[in-house]
Amino acid sequence: MNMPNALTLLRIALAPVFMFFILIENFYMKLVGLSLFVLAALTDLADGYYARKYNVITGFGRFMDPLADKILVSSALISFIAMHYVSALPVVLIVGREFSITGLRLLSAYKGVVIPPTYVAKLKTFLQMSVVAIIMGYICLISALTHFESSALDMFKFDHYFYFSIGLWLTAVVTIWSGVDYVVKYFHMIRTVLK
Repeated sequence: MNMPNALTLLRIALAPVFMFFILIENFYMKLVGLSLFVLAALTDLADGYYARKYNVITGFGRFMDPLADKILVSSALISFIAMHYVSALPVVLIVGREFSITGLRLLSAYKGVVIPPTYVAKLKTFLQMSVVAIIMGYICLISALTHFESSALDMFKFDHYFYFSIGLWLTAVVTIWSGVDYVVKYFHMIRTVLK
């Protein structure tokens, strides 16, 4: 097994472990969860860099790398629902779109048809990672202020559910839009794959 593929598998393995720690109501456990998420995100950068630099590109990597990213982001979003930081519906829409389009792209790749990412898909990824990073940062900040009984805690008390849900709904709209954009733009290729 080469290095990029090993890093991809590590990212998949870290997703449930990250969820376990981030859901525990303890500052140090949440800090471990945040560290694992950052580590998993760094493996994404590292495997891409290594694969390009040493031209180590495999069929396994093409299949599993995007799937690993979806699993990591989905794990974070589902954790936020469990902690009552966001509403469930936009998460369901995001996760549903991610796995349906990823499945379609994987099936296409299996049949030798490459469906490249669109500009809207890149915007979608940026928004998802931004929302996840902001919510994760807020959760850990509140946990730290609570743990250390800081007087600054009152400064950060606001209707986070409302504002985070708005950010997530905006992300869900762009995510669905990117899925529709895929289907419309590559309809002729998709139709060939599904025959």
